[in-house]
Amino acid sequence: MSGYGTAVESAPANFSEAAPVPVPTNSPVPVRPAASAPSVSTIVISLPTETIQAFATPAATSWAKRAMDVSVALLLLILLLPSLMLIALAVRVTSPGPILFRQSRTGLNGRVFAVWKFRTMRVLEDGDGIAHATRNDARVTPIGALLRSTSLDELPQLFNVLAGDMSLVGPRPHAVAHDRRYGLLIGDYARRFRAKPGMTGLAQIRGLRGEIHDLSCMEARVRADCEYIERWSLFFDLAILLQTIPLMVRDRNAY
Repeated sequence: MSGYGTAVESAPANFSEAAPVPVPTNSPVPVRPAASAPSVSTIVISLPTETIQAFATPAATSWAKRAMDVSVALLLLILLLPSLMLIALAVRVTSPGPILFRQSRTGLNGRVFAVWKFRTMRVLEDGDGIAHATRNDARVTPIGALLRSTSLDELPQLFNVLAGDMSLVGPRPHAVAHDRRYGLLIGDYARRFRAKPGMTGLAQIRGLRGEIHDLSCMEARVRADCEYIERWSLFFDLAILLQTIPLMVRDRNAY
């Protein structure tokens, strides 16, 4: 398909008029470091015409989905405020470094935003060479291991939901470097950008999170992401949210 695996920056206001610049498959695409994180106007992967029409898909434009996102995110932030403060304190006193970790991720229609998480690692990676997390990863701090196993490190993304960069449910956002890599390797990869990224998603409740052993692991995630977008309904979102709760207690693929 034409259009996949290309990158442009400083996109014009009219996304459909962007002029993609081909990226050779044998050369890496530079990614801006965290110190100069790209704005939401930056586009990682130029999308085919049918994908650009994501503005018309229910998963991307539903007012009911947005209303649920805002109301639930606000409620959770209020109810979980004491827990958020305790987690922040634990991160601060158990290892050197910032409490929160910010990384560039790709959102709706390939636009970049900064995602927030509680810091769980000793490194702050946000560039060309970001390694996937692995089981018993030496980069993970002791408190970070607990937070990652329960997905509590993701709670700051409630602010991303309020800001409109994310939804409660949708394809999980990947690091920009990973999007550029897999956008060149998987034909339908960019179709996952037809909805806002989510704090949880269909791929996660199906056990498709965790370590990427080979390309088929990512292909399975992309298929689940595309299925979610095509099947989207508010009740589907509610079902995924309910199935996510027990995974916060025990998920063998969360590490």
